[in-house]
Amino acid sequence: MVDWNKEVKFSDLLGRKPKEADDTIIPAPEVPNADEVQPAAELSPPPAPTPAAPVAVSPAPPVPPAPAQVQAPAVLAEPELEPGRQEVSEAPARSAESEPEAPAAERVPWYQRELSLGGKLRSKKPKAEKPAKQPKEKKPAKQPKEKQPKGERVPFYKRELSLGGKKGEPKATKSAKGARGKTQKNASKRMKRVTGLKIGGSQLAAARIHNNGVPELVQLAREALDPGVVVGGELRDPEALTAALKHFFKRHKLPREGVRLGIANNRIGVRIFDIDGIDDGKQLENAIRFRAHEALPIPIEEAVIDWQVLSERRDEEGRTTRRILLVVAYRDLLDRYVEACKKAGIKLVGIDLEAFALLRAVAEPLPAEAGPAHAATVVVAVGHDRSTFAVSDGRVCEFTRVLDWGGGTLNVAIARELDMAPSEAEPVKRALSLTHGDTPEGLTDDQANRAREAVRRQLQSFARELVSSLQFYQNQPDSLGIGEIVLTGGTVHLRGLAEELQALIGVSVRLGDPLARVKVGKKIKDAEQIGSLAIAIGLGIED
Repeated sequence: MVDWNKEVKFSDLLGRKPKEADDTIIPAPEVPNADEVQPAAELSPPPAPTPAAPVAVSPAPPVPPAPAQVQAPAVLAEPELEPGRQEVSEAPARSAESEPEAPAAERVPWYQRELSLGGKLRSKKPKAEKPAKQPKEKKPAKQPKEKQPKGERVPFYKRELSLGGKKGEPKATKSAKGARGKTQKNASKRMKRVTGLKIGGSQLAAARIHNNGVPELVQLAREALDPGVVVGGELRDPEALTAALKHFFKRHKLPREGVRLGIANNRIGVRIFDIDGIDDGKQLENAIRFRAHEALPIPIEEAVIDWQVLSERRDEEGRTTRRILLVVAYRDLLDRYVEACKKAGIKLVGIDLEAFALLRAVAEPLPAEAGPAHAATVVVAVGHDRSTFAVSDGRVCEFTRVLDWGGGTLNVAIARELDMAPSEAEPVKRALSLTHGDTPEGLTDDQANRAREAVRRQLQSFARELVSSLQFYQNQPDSLGIGEIVLTGGTVHLRGLAEELQALIGVSVRLGDPLARVKVGKKIKDAEQIGSLAIAIGLGIED
């Protein structure tokens, strides 16, 4: 089974020029040199006492001790904010030789003092500092300690929301563990109970499988699909398919979860190749993508890639060689089907190739202890407008191809020969026999013989397609001989079809049993043309 699920930005940092900051710093030293005199000169130039300010400004810059004297008034510049306290600030400045200088030196800067209307209340400064420091250090230290263990225990998207505080913490962890167990059980149930869905050119088919030891088939359903919705594996009318899927699942009461979709198209490529000398996982993935770009004519940006390591071996020098199975499909091809299923309320658990599902349903896999296969098994599912061709060595699908030939080709041939509509030729095809000379009801002997000859001519064309595909496979390195061809699908119920193809190809041909690998449930009745449900059954089987 192949599950399709599979995509770095860089940013530039810009620096700022520091020139503008240097220009703004130049006027800063001029302001403290002038102190209280400069702002007075700027606010009121007419008064006489103010001209002394420019005289004091000019000698201030060259004299080195001037900055020391300027620092003291810079500390006392705070009284400018309080016009009522100007006398207090000027008193210590005038009495420089008096004894009150000691308390002036002990005073802290204005930005650290508390504002008050009285002077004696300044003795409370140390009391205000101690309580301010203690709570600031304790509060931030306690908060991160409580939050960190919560984040480490359970991620936020897995925790349950609760209105409680501390009591809700242990309950959240316990419920999270229980939720994980439930989700794992539900996930395992969903994987064990799979509904295979095949969307063909003429019908919808579904099969519910319970995978618990031996796969058990519990439900089968199929319904006709209007022509033109799907042509050659391409979805042409997504809206019509969405409506058909809604009706199909509702009518047959099919579960909308745990559905695996099958696809088959010539725009999907499968290749097997070897990669050696690479042990790193990231490098291996890059090498596989590079080989995919070389092997398949699909642009990487337009493709969905999936791969699987089939086998590993080491040589005498310790060099590792891995055999890789690669599957590449166009992204738009898958997106159309996925979007139609999503609109129909169907939750897909995977998308698989119909060739892989076909082999799971019809071809019995080799046991693990068995040696390598000596002959390949070819399985062909003949659909309405196309046929799926798959080659297996008993363990993996080594080669697959979609042939543009189906049962509808026989209907058209019979309709042309008997001058009737293709829809009228379908019952004639089912009643016809290629081995006996029986005449179907409603036809003359001449019409029956002409219908047989028309079918044989189309089977010769189909045999040439099969031989061409077999020759292409055998031209690949490490290919196997052909053991037998197994036929399935709705068209293979035509009596004498297998014998006719065996005579044309020269290889043993037999009809496959889609129910060979499943246990049939009690509610399953004998289905007519069970071969048309083979791919749907294989999509539901878990190996």
